[in-house]
Amino acid sequence: MRPRRRRRQHHRQGHRQHRPAHGFRFPLAVLSVVAPLHLAFAGNASLPAPLGPEDFPRFDLLKARLGQLLFYDPILSGNRNISCGTCHSTAFGTGDGLSLGIGEGGAGVGPERTPGTGDSRIRKRIPRNAPGLWNLGARSVNVMFHDGRVSVSDLYGNGFNTPAEEWLPRGLDSVLAAQALFPLAAQFEMAGDPKENQVAGAAYDRIDNVWPILAKRVRVIPEYGKLFVEAFDDVSTPSDVTIVHIANAIAAFEGFEWMSYDSPFDRWLAGDEKALDARQQAGLRLFFGKADCAACHSGKLFTDQDFHALALPHFGPGRTRRHDPYVRDVGRMGISDRLEDAYRFRTPSLRNVALTAPYGHNGAYRTLRGMIEHHLDPLGCFRKWPTTEAVLPDVPWLAPVDFIAFSDSRERDRLASRIDIRPMRLGEDEIESLVAFLESLTGTASVKGRLGKPARVPSGLGVD
Repeated sequence: MRPRRRRRQHHRQGHRQHRPAHGFRFPLAVLSVVAPLHLAFAGNASLPAPLGPEDFPRFDLLKARLGQLLFYDPILSGNRNISCGTCHSTAFGTGDGLSLGIGEGGAGVGPERTPGTGDSRIRKRIPRNAPGLWNLGARSVNVMFHDGRVSVSDLYGNGFNTPAEEWLPRGLDSVLAAQALFPLAAQFEMAGDPKENQVAGAAYDRIDNVWPILAKRVRVIPEYGKLFVEAFDDVSTPSDVTIVHIANAIAAFEGFEWMSYDSPFDRWLAGDEKALDARQQAGLRLFFGKADCAACHSGKLFTDQDFHALALPHFGPGRTRRHDPYVRDVGRMGISDRLEDAYRFRTPSLRNVALTAPYGHNGAYRTLRGMIEHHLDPLGCFRKWPTTEAVLPDVPWLAPVDFIAFSDSRERDRLASRIDIRPMRLGEDEIESLVAFLESLTGTASVKGRLGKPARVPSGLGVD
């Protein structure tokens, strides 16, 4: 959904030089189906090769079943009142249906989640939109979070570049496993206030002090201890369980549960010419042709895993760099400390995108159409964006500051000056066709998950 870029053309050209000379990698029997489209895309992006099981590691089912329980168990939160599944629900496309979520201290799931009461009520909203979890276990995925603060790297000798730096434990199976560790230690997500519990207090000291506490919480539960011994060859007794085993189990579950490559588009790629209707095929031609969306939403997962500035409207508490005096979110710059990365955010995958509203790193748009229109006219849409587009549960004590950054004229000017895409004009019918194509990226049986949500968890705590 990304129009042609105004900046960083060198990256786009560099990406294209790795594409096959003829664009497609289909069996010969399929060529008759795609040949007309191949001609239509001459000089623009080629279609991706089909996504399939070969693009994923083989997930161990014992680890995945264990990870399923851990994913939905509040035992991993500081106050034992929130789980990964609270903010990543299949009912809301593996997100929470909110622009900015309500983390530790809230109650309920999805748009109906409430901010709590009394001393335990939330102190701020989660700064960014809860991303979908579809296909994050794919081998090609190498970066996590909207700002890319967890990525595959040898910088610290542990396989990953993360906020934990050299304190990240060794032995994590994937970048997805590395990512799983950080919400556990985040104050407003799962850890809680330092005065409330041992986990949050440890996080305030140093992040790696959190993980042994959580590992001990889990391994002393007899049912968990038995499951870890069964699932991991290097766990002989429950006392061997570390946070690495926990993270690897959660990643095995997430990777196995949310593999999705059975959409109408996938069937069409496999040769079923009736899998996409005429409007969806028109949208496909626009996506890979005139609209140039595939310049950034490229490859099997529809993402270049790179970072781009779109001038999305800014609101909420922001996610600032250390000592930043402004309420704002500078995106990738907060990680790289490079001015050229200001307000750039990771390109999201578009698989199952129709399920993951609202859209943008902060959920600025409720609909796919709204997000497409912003791509077509980023500056114009930024200037006229109505705050009613934000899906924010009512929090009276936070309402006065929810849009303070959006009303800051200097910050608005800074954000509006950083746009990596240029405007493009599409007709109403073309926009509708793009929406239809994006909807064709929704999986069928895969969107129900494979293991589902457990009825109970070993800790005995409630399952959201």
